[in-house]
Amino acid sequence: MARTKSFWHWLTHTKLGFFTIVLVFFWLKTYFIYLTKFNLGAVGSMQHFLLLLNPIPSGMLLLGIGLFFKGRKSYWITLIIDFLLSLWLFANILYYREFSNFLSFSIIKTSGSTSDNLGKSIAGITLGSDFLAFIDLAIILILLITKVIKIDVRPLKLRVNLLIESLALALMGLNLTMAQADRSGLLTRTFDNNYIVKYLGINEYALYDGFKTAQTSTQMAKANVDDLKSVRKYLKLNYVKPNPAYTGVAKGKNVLVIHLESFQQFLIDYKWKGKAVTPNLNKIYHAKDTISFKNFFNQVGQGKTSDAEMMLENSLYGLQSGSAMSTYGTSNTFESAPAILHQQAGYTTAVMHGGEGSFWNRNNAYKSFGYQYFMPLSYYENKPGYYIGYGLKDKIFFAQSIKYIKRLPQPFYLKMITVTNHYPYELDKKNQSIDKTDTKDETVDGYVQTAHYLDQAIGELMSWMKKTGLDKNTLVMFYGDHYGISGNHHKASAELLKQDSFNDFDNLNFQRVPLMFHMKGLKGKIEPTYGGEIDVLPTLLNLLGIKDKNTIQFGHDLLSKNAPQVVAQRNGDFITPEYAKVGSDYYDTKTGEEIKHPDKKVKQKLMALSNQVTTQLSLSDRVMNGNLLRFYKPKWFTKVKPKDYDYNKETSLKRLFDSDNKTSLWYQNHRKSTSKQFKTDAPELKKQK
Repeated sequence: MARTKSFWHWLTHTKLGFFTIVLVFFWLKTYFIYLTKFNLGAVGSMQHFLLLLNPIPSGMLLLGIGLFFKGRKSYWITLIIDFLLSLWLFANILYYREFSNFLSFSIIKTSGSTSDNLGKSIAGITLGSDFLAFIDLAIILILLITKVIKIDVRPLKLRVNLLIESLALALMGLNLTMAQADRSGLLTRTFDNNYIVKYLGINEYALYDGFKTAQTSTQMAKANVDDLKSVRKYLKLNYVKPNPAYTGVAKGKNVLVIHLESFQQFLIDYKWKGKAVTPNLNKIYHAKDTISFKNFFNQVGQGKTSDAEMMLENSLYGLQSGSAMSTYGTSNTFESAPAILHQQAGYTTAVMHGGEGSFWNRNNAYKSFGYQYFMPLSYYENKPGYYIGYGLKDKIFFAQSIKYIKRLPQPFYLKMITVTNHYPYELDKKNQSIDKTDTKDETVDGYVQTAHYLDQAIGELMSWMKKTGLDKNTLVMFYGDHYGISGNHHKASAELLKQDSFNDFDNLNFQRVPLMFHMKGLKGKIEPTYGGEIDVLPTLLNLLGIKDKNTIQFGHDLLSKNAPQVVAQRNGDFITPEYAKVGSDYYDTKTGEEIKHPDKKVKQKLMALSNQVTTQLSLSDRVMNGNLLRFYKPKWFTKVKPKDYDYNKETSLKRLFDSDNKTSLWYQNHRKSTSKQFKTDAPELKKQK
């Protein structure tokens, strides 16, 4: 009893006791959050042990800083550090819920380019239980206020402080050694941040990410022309010849790229309460003049939409951490679709987007890509009720874009970015024409409503193209940029798909998004080939009859008979028609069964596929992080100079409207407006009339 009293007195009346209380509370809270808020996938006794252990070393190291201060200041410094660690944990809980990843310095650094509607999004995903990240801090403050914990103003001996910090570093080293033994190459060949947090801890992940960010800056500074040799050698060895049957079938045609925001493949032919969610896209998907891909996957990382655009325009992967468009869009050299099409085939190139031009650094990145025109929100009329979430409602956006489309000299390469089908999937009542689903998951249930609205907008645009004859000489490409429902909504996803359960393998399959090429006279089909966004550019260039053998592209023509059908995910997972990898687990793609004990032959195949994916991601990162395309100067391509492009509204519109170009739809229509031929049921525009 006396010993118990003595220990309690030591805990509550001494500085070391206070430090112990703070550390234990921090450890237990962090471990509880690991188990309940993140999907870290710990398997086996070693991984579970390391998950339990890893909050302690960093907590001891960082909280121990407070012990170096004297008097009351020591207590308050320790609490401030605890608050900052708790805030970091809380921020990651919210970020992980929607993106299944952890915050990175790159994302934080470029948050200004992605902050539109951020407050509303955060409010929409915050749960009361998330504030458990601060529970230890609240308890300790109560204990201090009620004087259960007494402040000890006596200074600690320096050697005690140094001993604690040394012990923390030793534990950190032990943790790392054990982690490396369980997973070799943890810090050198891992693309999934879940592994870093699972093995080393969320604070160590921050340190690792900071180191990687600094390393990337050094890599660019040290990069030289020799670094490109291994990339070119790999691409040459793995080159896939395009399908000659489709080479040039769309030569000279306009290209209209419709960016389907957050649109997943399962929405095609999906019905809710007997009503088709996407009737217009269903019709296009099954049309005899549409090439549709049913096993096409998004491959985005933290950059989400910007990663999809990077792959679409360049056949280069996004970054392991952050957004390539935000981080490198201003500074890097690119060989992008708009520049290639303009230089090789005289295309006019443009992007239209009803959101802010600074979002994802588009107003700079598009110049580096070689886009001649970029028309963001400032080019559009934005009255009350027109804007929702991240930009103009899609029907209003399309209706106002007509006056620009008809003036574009043909052939044009035009990308139109929709936004209404974006989280948090909210739509005002007057625009709702289908019921919400009833999974009881608020994040998910509005998804069919905004997808249905997007589909209606697509129908209006396609109808206008048919009336004006623009459809006869235009290849329309529809693609989904990334998932709409993240991997943190398993229960709701199972209900939507009418499945009994929904596991991580199901979630990998859930990453399918649409890819459709639609054009009058095109020999259509529903193609079963497995592919991803990295493959869009080579496929498009072959359809347009533009050779790409000497480009730095990591994708291949999806219509090729020799398509490798290995779809890499940004975190190192992959899927093929035979096998799939999710985290450290492998699956049979056809059956969905986990491969727990592969024989020697299967094991060799799985290892070869993993190495292939890792190599491709690493080489793409090398190109991006080292800005290696600045050293690549093929004769057929002139380097893009961003300073040659001006997206000022007055300058751009003067250039567009003053040009009496005989190839534009406006000129071909005898200089008469085609805007009246665009019909929309948007209630906001009807009221205006």
